[in-house]
Formats: sequence, structure tokens, C-alpha cells
Amino acid sequence: MNPSSLKSIRSFGQSVWLDYLDRKLIDSGALRRLIEEDGVAGVTTNPAIFEKSINGSSHYDRAIAAWVDRGASSLAIYRNLTVRDVVDAAGLLRPLYETSDGTDGFVSLEVSPHLAHDTQGTVREARELWGALDRPNVLIKVPATRAGLPAIRTLLAEGINVNVTLLFGLTRYTEVAQAYLAGLEDRVQANRSVRHVVSVASFFLSRIDSMVDPMLDALAKRPKAPAPEALKLKGETAIACAKLAYRQYRSIFFSPRFDALAKNGARTQRLLWASTSTKNAAYSDIKYVEPLIGADTVNTMPLETLDAYRDHGRPATRLGDDLAHFEEVLARLPGFGIDAEAVAQRLEEEGVQKFVAPYDLLLASMEKKTRAQRSEYETTPLSVKEK
Repeated sequence: MNPSSLKSIRSFGQSVWLDYLDRKLIDSGALRRLIEEDGVAGVTTNPAIFEKSINGSSHYDRAIAAWVDRGASSLAIYRNLTVRDVVDAAGLLRPLYETSDGTDGFVSLEVSPHLAHDTQGTVREARELWGALDRPNVLIKVPATRAGLPAIRTLLAEGINVNVTLLFGLTRYTEVAQAYLAGLEDRVQANRSVRHVVSVASFFLSRIDSMVDPMLDALAKRPKAPAPEALKLKGETAIACAKLAYRQYRSIFFSPRFDALAKNGARTQRLLWASTSTKNAAYSDIKYVEPLIGADTVNTMPLETLDAYRDHGRPATRLGDDLAHFEEVLARLPGFGIDAEAVAQRLEEEGVQKFVAPYDLLLASMEKKTRAQRSEYETTPLSVKEK
């Protein structure tokens, strides 16, 4: 049997991860099949995913009931449910982690989005999650906010694997890579091994086009606006950012500074393409996969995008193609009054809120369930309880 298009991506140096996780996916064997048949080599999660998983099904009800009986708080229940899912998924991926020498086989779990602007709070919770998971093939997700940068450095220096999330701009990407290098250098200076310290930098893509495209549309509607020229840039910004970020990656990790770390066993911090589901129906459903295949990268896809790529993907190395064109795309945006770095900052702020909202919704829902269950238990006749 020929390998699926998804599985073939690996031959071009890119790893395919799944941007979704729930209890049914684990218990049904579906995740195992994705690993074995499609070459899925990792899993990413976030508060929005877990809100959908837990609130959108009954698969967690028994576990929630058990934790309520033990008197756990809503936050403790959330933590235990998510840790269990990540640990179980990490168990399925552990063989790949071993055979890939720690390159793949990872599952990510995010710190509370409320800590996005709290360096010490992020470090504290990341340590707690790392200890609770107690697996080498997990990554703690930390946002690439200004407050997140020193937290990333601290955690890496402590040997905690980090998935840097909510990354939207080229300037911030460089700062993230510098934080990674500094964290490893701190660790080497402390005479500690860096061989098994792993990090990825998750660059969010479709959200960039979702913000820039309407700006271009609005510009094209103005009197005497250069409509054709503005509209030519639609759907180009995210791919341009990704391709130029990869060029920065190669510059940073093929440098004397990283060479010194590599001699101590350090790995590069791979770029991970995130937010790869297509939001605009006019675009290809594999728009953020097909042109971004290249060595030493990861693409994390939701199930729908995985299915689409399996069906009609045509993998080939394309990440380095057409750089001059995409340089021009970013160079032309300021002429239309669009500041890519300002867009990145706005997307970061919105991204934090897009995780805060489902996180809070899930905890509120959990609290409602626990109150209802405790009320039901308290009003149940003693003779029934004893049974």
C-alpha cells in the first residue's frame, strides 16, 4: 500500500502533528491509527480545544463525577482531566520519541492564558505542569508575549521543554529564538546537559491573513485606490511571514553562536506552523500546508486539514521557493498603510483573549457541573448512598 500524502511529508523533513485531542480520540484507537497509518508524530492542545472536547461531549462525565466525589475544585478537575489526556497521548507517542531520538513524539499542554502577561506566574505553573506530566515527551506551551520571553528562557535553562505559542511576527520570532539560545547557554554555563531539551516556535498563520485581507479589501474600495495592486496581496501575508521566518531560522541556527551549543548536543528550535486551517472558503483547504513543507519544521493540523491533505495533498519541498516574491509582499504592505508588526501585536492580544474566553467558559461549566452533582449527592437518601 502506498503511504498517505500525510505520511510522505516526513520524507521532506517536516513532521505532521495533530492540533486536537480528546478522550474519545484516545479511547477509540483513532489517535493510534493516525500515528501508525498517517505518520502523525505529535499532538498540540490549547484551552479552546479542551473546552470543545470536555463541554462538547459526555466522554468526561464519569471522570468529572469521580473528582467531584473526592472534593476537587473546578480548576483541579480541569487540570487532572487535561493532564490525563496528555499523559495518555504521550504514552501512545513514546515509541516514536524513542526511535526518533527525541525529535518527535511530543504532546503539548498550555499554561493558563490568564498568565500571558505574568512572567513569574507562567514559570510557576509551567513547573507544576511539567512535574504533573512527568514525561520527557511533553512540551509546556508558553505564549510569545513580552512577559513570556524571560519565562521561556528560565524554563529552558531548567530543562523544561517549551512550545512557544501565539507567535505572529518576524521581530518577535527573532526574540523567541534568542530566548531559546540564551536559555540553553544558561544551562551549559551551569554544567547541565542540553541534549534532551526541546522547543518549537509556533507561528500562527491563517489568523494573519484573516486580519490583513479585510484591510486590503477596504483599501481597494476607496476612491482612486490602487485596487488591483492591493487585491493582488490578498492571502499572501501569512505565507510570506512563514517563508521569511524560516530564512531567519536558518540564519540563527546555522551560526557560530548555535554551533557552540550544538557541540554540547543542543537541537535547533524548529518552526511549527500553527493555525493551519483555512478560514476563507475562497482559498484552498490546504493553503497553509502545501507551500510550507521544508526540512526541520513541523505543521500541526486540525482533523479537517489532516483529512483534506490526505485526500489531495501533493507533498514536495517548497518552503524556500519564491522568496523574492514574498519579500516583495511584505515590503509593499507599508505602502498600503499596513504595518505587519502592528498586525502581529494586535493578533497576539486577540490571541490571548481567544484562549482566555474558552478557558473561563470551561471552568464555569465545570463549576456548574460540580455544584449540580454535589447538590444531587447531598439530597440523595442515605440508604441509596450506602449502596
